[in-house]
Amino acid sequence: MPSHVFADRQPPERGAVDALITRTRRLRGDVDAVRQDTVSADDDPQGRWQRALYDLAVHHLDDLGAHLDQLKEGLPPATADAFADELAEYEADSAAGTGSLLSRVGSAEWNLLTDEVSWSDELYQILGRDPAAGPMSLDELPSVVFAEDQSLLTAMVTDCLVDGRPIDGEFRMVRPDGRVRTVHMMGEPVLDSDGSTASMWAVLRDVSELRRSQRAVRESRDSLQRHQHIERTERRLAVEMQEAVLPPWRGSLQFPPGSPTSLDIAAHYLPAADGALIGGDWYDALQLPGGASLLSVGDLAGHGVTATSSMAMLLGALRGMAVAGIRPGQLMAHLNQLLDTSAQPALGTAVCCRYDPASRVLTWAQAGHPAPLLFRRGTGRALSMLDGVLLGATSGASYEQGELTLQPGDVLVLHTDGLTRTTADAQDTEGAADRLTALAARLAEARDAQECVRLVVEEFGEREGDACVLVAKVNA
Repeated sequence: MPSHVFADRQPPERGAVDALITRTRRLRGDVDAVRQDTVSADDDPQGRWQRALYDLAVHHLDDLGAHLDQLKEGLPPATADAFADELAEYEADSAAGTGSLLSRVGSAEWNLLTDEVSWSDELYQILGRDPAAGPMSLDELPSVVFAEDQSLLTAMVTDCLVDGRPIDGEFRMVRPDGRVRTVHMMGEPVLDSDGSTASMWAVLRDVSELRRSQRAVRESRDSLQRHQHIERTERRLAVEMQEAVLPPWRGSLQFPPGSPTSLDIAAHYLPAADGALIGGDWYDALQLPGGASLLSVGDLAGHGVTATSSMAMLLGALRGMAVAGIRPGQLMAHLNQLLDTSAQPALGTAVCCRYDPASRVLTWAQAGHPAPLLFRRGTGRALSMLDGVLLGATSGASYEQGELTLQPGDVLVLHTDGLTRTTADAQDTEGAADRLTALAARLAEARDAQECVRLVVEEFGEREGDACVLVAKVNA
């Protein structure tokens, strides 16, 4: 279950983040000014402690400013499920701590002349060491440091004691309970009157929670970028497959060419409003042996490569069976069986029409799909619904077949349901269908099928998903 850290939390508004950035920068300037005014140059323990705390406060505000800048730029949503273990550990640390910045800062001083070592109570708490055991010397300290970080600590201490360089670095320490803490150490050498190093003081800050949260942000950003790259790749493949499968023709077709009773055919694919979803919507028009024509549109459930690959398989099978002379009703039954037994089961809808130019008879069948619309002499209506379940829904389904004699000037419109499911009225499919039949007068005045398609596309601009429309007009 996702951590409650992210429950009911909305992204901050840009104005609120800007205000926080301004306040953080102002506070950072105020702290820096106070530090310069109040910190003395004396090397007494109290002065060093104050100087170290001011430095830590400035560093802390710098970190806060960097995080707020990330939020302003658009920090990606944290993927809580992917980092559940990290978040659980983070919450455990937060629950165990006192929550105060001072409780996560400890101090220490090692006197090289007397071998005296002093630790603050907070440092014992950070390292989980029993105060009764006493503080650790500089020689003993590496024993509780992560093996990979021991050389770093040794180098920092050596540079400080030998060359007089300040200490500023991070390393991991292992507490007696086995928990690993990341510690940021800042320190300086204390020189005697001869300029030799007399002692070394340091302030150690527990930054485990901060670094863990930074790592979670970094990993979540990397995960999101990988996910976006995969999505872009899949979308490109889906688009390429769709373009390879859908008919390559543009403009109008005449089936059969030169016949006085031929069909003028045009079609169009309409992408989704956001352009990101490539679905399984398809259309097709095919000249069959003997002069007949095949008209079909359909829609497979889903989006992306899976939907377009299933569409390619289905459309190839449809064309092959139509050329072989299989009638629409039986053709739908075969397509249903194909999807039902496919290695990638899918659900889909379709309508398939066969037009005989000699008799002007349209034979058609549908599978859970909107019925074809017939526009005749300025009026429009949907053809009667025929029995036919969704493709791939059940084995052995049969599909009713209907016939209709078309007249010169008739306009037949086939479309997927995405055409009438607009973003403005996604739930009002009946109202959207009425808008389509209301185009009857304008379709009757259209010169050809291509103009009819244009009228339909203009009427149904932005949609909830992608869609296809195919128009066939009987030449007068």
